Amino acid sequence: MTSVVDTTAIGKVQRRRRHVRTLTGYLPEKDSEGKEKWPRGEEKVWKDGLRGLDTGVPSITKSIVNHVQTSLARQPHEIDDFGAYQAAALSVRDNLIINWNDTQLHYSRTAGKRAYYLSLEFLMGRALDNALLNLGLKQQYTQGVDKLGFNMEDLLAQERDAGLGNGGLGRLAACYLDSSASQELPVWGYGLRYRYGIFQQLISPDGQQLEAPDPWLEHSNPWELPRIDVSYEVRFHGFAERLPDGSGRAIWEGGQEVLAVAYDVPIPGCNTRNTNNLRLWESKPKRGFDLNSFNAGDYERAVESSNSAAAITSVLYPNDHTTFGKELRLKQQYFWTAASLADIIRRFKNIGKPITEFPQYVSIQLNDTHPTLAVPELMRVLVDEEEVPWNAAWDIVTETFFFTNHTVLPEALETWPVPLMQHLLPRHMQIIFDINLSFLQSVERKFPGDKERLARMSLIEESIPQNVRMAHLACIGSRKVNGVAELHSELVQTTILKDFVDFYGVSKFGNVTNGITPRRWLDQCNPGLSRLITLTLDIEKSIWLKDLSKLEGLLDYVEDADFREDWAAVKQANKERLAHHMQVTLGLNVNTKALFDVQIKRLHEYKRQTLNILGVIHRYLKLKSMTPKERKTVIPRNVFFAGKAAPGYYIAKLTIRLIVNVARVVNSDPDTKDYLNVFFLPDYSVTLAEVLIPASDISQHISTAGTEASGTSNMKFCLNGGLLLGTVDGANIEIAEEVGPSNVFFFGHLTPAVEDLRYQHVYHPVPVEQKSPALAQVLDAVSSGLFGDRGVYEPLLNTIRQGDYYLITEDFDSYIEALRMVDEAYNDRTEWIKKSIRTTAKMGKFSSDRAIQDYAQEYWNIESTKVK
Repeated sequence: MTSVVDTTAIGKVQRRRRHVRTLTGYLPEKDSEGKEKWPRGEEKVWKDGLRGLDTGVPSITKSIVNHVQTSLARQPHEIDDFGAYQAAALSVRDNLIINWNDTQLHYSRTAGKRAYYLSLEFLMGRALDNALLNLGLKQQYTQGVDKLGFNMEDLLAQERDAGLGNGGLGRLAACYLDSSASQELPVWGYGLRYRYGIFQQLISPDGQQLEAPDPWLEHSNPWELPRIDVSYEVRFHGFAERLPDGSGRAIWEGGQEVLAVAYDVPIPGCNTRNTNNLRLWESKPKRGFDLNSFNAGDYERAVESSNSAAAITSVLYPNDHTTFGKELRLKQQYFWTAASLADIIRRFKNIGKPITEFPQYVSIQLNDTHPTLAVPELMRVLVDEEEVPWNAAWDIVTETFFFTNHTVLPEALETWPVPLMQHLLPRHMQIIFDINLSFLQSVERKFPGDKERLARMSLIEESIPQNVRMAHLACIGSRKVNGVAELHSELVQTTILKDFVDFYGVSKFGNVTNGITPRRWLDQCNPGLSRLITLTLDIEKSIWLKDLSKLEGLLDYVEDADFREDWAAVKQANKERLAHHMQVTLGLNVNTKALFDVQIKRLHEYKRQTLNILGVIHRYLKLKSMTPKERKTVIPRNVFFAGKAAPGYYIAKLTIRLIVNVARVVNSDPDTKDYLNVFFLPDYSVTLAEVLIPASDISQHISTAGTEASGTSNMKFCLNGGLLLGTVDGANIEIAEEVGPSNVFFFGHLTPAVEDLRYQHVYHPVPVEQKSPALAQVLDAVSSGLFGDRGVYEPLLNTIRQGDYYLITEDFDSYIEALRMVDEAYNDRTEWIKKSIRTTAKMGKFSSDRAIQDYAQEYWNIESTKVK
């Protein structure tokens, strides 16, 4: 006799999800007197073996050597800088894990409410320097590695940026995780463990962007902890059969099942033992190898399921211009939200509360529309698996979720074709239809007979094919909805979600202006300025880094000539650091006495890198028209660009090509090269930003008014003493309110005028030559082939000559005047330095600590809880 398997049950889901207790969130059992029982073995032996934190240089060096010997299996005579980095990182991680374990046990013991931040991107940057600074052990580790014959700066340079994000969305999420830990808030992040990240950006000889894989995991990542004991099954395809009992429940079975396996990344707080968690999911096949197919000689089919599962977390943002790409993106979003919800529910169940109390212990923040499938997924779990009545389940859902909108651009609002959703997630499409019917019935009761309103507010867009409007689903499935800057939140309420404001009332909608962590974006990236601030204010660094309003004390030193000299010296040192980096990595020489003008962000038409490079060409043509004597009166300027364009975004990639070729001409022109240079730094990353931002004199944030939700790079530049040149858009407005309008350079039309100007472009067009002769001259210079590739740039230039949706013709002359004002202001070095000091001093509002406390108090209703 032997054990047998029921072949008819293979591939079918069990009626209830199993919630297995794992080490995460487990509490020791108690005896009859309420005292915790030691789980196994001799308590004294265990406790004698538990280690503490390595904080002294001898214990640190011992830990590093131990990892060289055992974790890396290497000897002192064969260890290089990269091996030393790995050993040092593992040593630091040991400290993080001790704090991490104590933090999770503390959260489980207090059994308070927790918040979870769901973001498809977490642009973390390098971890070693950040961890050492937050732990307060940078000096000790520096001394330790020095005793072992290495240099800390050399080891820090070995680390590769984690390929978990692309732009501002992911960097914001990373800042919020840092602030949550530093503010001692019980917050976890959930994301995906991409194997290849976004892409590595290369520039071809003719200036085109090329994309190569970014295999950031080719060497083991010392900052993650594989959790093979934490995995969940996630289903795709199959069929969903409604039960005939009128309960709204259904059985979803068949199709493909994959495993979501957890990897944990500890997130240390600053000057605290609290260490939170970022849990990343990797997709793996449930059954990785089809032996029958292999034995039959069908080798491709033998690994088909393995490859299909692994593809889900292979690449961040797969190109969705194909049907396969669209399905893969939707698979990513469901895989991530389903695994995260399963994990959150399992942790909630460990505290023994009824499921109806779920919102009293759990808040989930949806960072943009990518995690919106969590709304129907939680409904599915509650209705189908927990057998909660439909209306009660919907009440739980709408008390649990919170939604952050990040765009008012209609074309950026995510939708998914209904046929694709029905094919991939049949049960969820049923649930969305049911939610929509109930919602529209309630809208009709409030606005009887208003069919146009019903069509606008429906979750289903009646196109061919029909599409699911994810922003609408996130809005009605959440307790509160927020924008990320005051202007943006106002636009959300008056444009894309106006009907929902009319229906729910304004109280459902709010604003949380974005913020940045001063730990990374001042202390880590600009140590010279951090030291100067600490010395000048005579306040411990650990204090002002967690209360950024204390920077206002710098205002008392604006008129101090010695302090201004020290401030200018820090800026000059940062310029020289950037110049050295570019010489070593790109072979480019940079004049460090020039004004440094920086625009670094992902390439998009609304961010208007095109306006910037056209302004550069205008400056170049003007310089060419001057006599040598006149040129000597000009402020030398270096213009730096960095950023990636989406692989399928032709116009954005054409902009990069123009920048590179303008740089090639301008930088080699003997008439102008002493007065104007242009640089495009490829493969933009957090680490590159940490070198560029402290070196800037002026930074450009020049989006068309009303298109930028907030922006956070503007905050980073200003915190480091760089002045702001921008439009009246996003967080630029609030920065100007804080630092004072005399310390920023604004230009361009305002948001209320934008739509009317676009209307005029369509119905009453005026030639560029009449609107802006200066711009017409620049466009003609590009068309003439002055920068090579004659004719190649016409599609880009035609977006300006015809339609000009982003108002470059309208704003160009105002932009050129703003650049002239920058030159004039920079000429007065004393006054410029005063502006720089005042700007940094007034940036306290823009700490992500303030933003995360806004969420904690006004949205999630969670409290700080300190680990002793």
